[in-house]
Amino acid sequence: MTAQFDLAVIGGGSGGYAAARTAAAAGLRTAVVDGARELGGLCILRGCMPTKALLSAAEVLHRATHPQAWGIRSAHVGFDFAAVMERKDALIREFAEYRQEQLAKGSFTLVRAQARFVSPHEIALSNGGSLTADHFIISTGSTITHPPLPGLAATGCLTSDDALSLSSLPASLIILGGGAIAMEFAQFFARFGVAVTVIQRGQHVLRDFDPDAAAVVEEVLRREGVTIHTGTELREVSGGSGNKSVRFLQAGQEVTVSAAEILLAQGREPNTAGLELGAAGVAAENGRIITNEEMRTSAPHIFAAGDCTGKHEIVHIAIQQGEIAAHNVAQPTRTRRMDYRLLTSVVFTEPQIGVVGLTENQAQAAGIPYLAAAYPFADHGKSMIMEARDGFVKLLADPHSGEILGGACVGPQGGELIHEIIAGMSKRMTVQELAVLPHYHPTLAEIWTYPAEELTAKIPATSP
Repeated sequence: MTAQFDLAVIGGGSGGYAAARTAAAAGLRTAVVDGARELGGLCILRGCMPTKALLSAAEVLHRATHPQAWGIRSAHVGFDFAAVMERKDALIREFAEYRQEQLAKGSFTLVRAQARFVSPHEIALSNGGSLTADHFIISTGSTITHPPLPGLAATGCLTSDDALSLSSLPASLIILGGGAIAMEFAQFFARFGVAVTVIQRGQHVLRDFDPDAAAVVEEVLRREGVTIHTGTELREVSGGSGNKSVRFLQAGQEVTVSAAEILLAQGREPNTAGLELGAAGVAAENGRIITNEEMRTSAPHIFAAGDCTGKHEIVHIAIQQGEIAAHNVAQPTRTRRMDYRLLTSVVFTEPQIGVVGLTENQAQAAGIPYLAAAYPFADHGKSMIMEARDGFVKLLADPHSGEILGGACVGPQGGELIHEIIAGMSKRMTVQELAVLPHYHPTLAEIWTYPAEELTAKIPATSP
């Protein structure tokens, strides 16, 4: 049978659900097509929520085993890894069941099948049916990248999905990659007693962040016992169960490291391989669906949102993209556009990194003039009380107007503290305004006033 809709959303994760909800609220006859084994999307099932649940457990364990700075003595502190994983699983079940209920009871039709385009307005379904629609929104997310590394397939490795479902901890672990996923897993496993080695191709971990921010996290992980190799060129993986090796070049020398297991943490790629995008006239580049700021693809009636567009693999961005795509389908004469000025990224290691707007690397690459000022947590009252002395906050400002162009927080609760700068930038706040904004004392948040005051002193005052 063939069903006709105003809009069909392919994918029921965070971006797809946001799109369907928005479209249905606008009165469009909407379908959500999702053939995944389990509904919920990457964030809930295998991404943000389970990893942060595990990192939270690791932080509790780390504090319990390192209380000396506060003058506290602790007896032997142990853990039950099965209980740690069960808590994570229980949380994910709760989150997933709520999303599944939203999808099943929403004011749209849920179709449980895989989809592929057979023409610009028709998709074939894996259940044998088909569906036609005036418009489509593709929100199929991403999948794990498998690099063509000699010996990796034969030797075998863990993926991030596998790491989230372990029943026991490996004695030792090699992590391939140096991005946010790699750093978060490195700290989690190290804090649970696993001997962790990270192998990163670039000269620094967390290459999407400014080097000063990445250096803080790298220093802390090294201090916690993680071995980090940077500036490497991977050559080969070998070995078998319980004894696996990675051979690589570093500074012109061949190095081999071994561990009980290998974790592949080199990122994800758009999940678009089975969609037959060419049949719909949708252009893609290396699997990434190309969109404009209205989230419209090369086929004017087809939009895309979330990780399958490949630009920013961030949940709140996927939700915004889905909502904007659905609005533009429903209101073609009053279209909206994505604004990435407030693009935010967070790494949930301890210390956390939270960044919004321009980084210094980005400003320099784009030739954007700016002034920058930073202030360390090691010299801030509340963080000293908390024994959270690693890291800093940094502000970038327009050298003439003082408007805040970007902010970075590397330190305690950095993912929370960055929201003060997000709020300020959303209203085009200047560093002069931030410097005089009342902050309660003693709090972590008041640290932002110090770089704001430094920048205010450097920017010529303007006449009222």
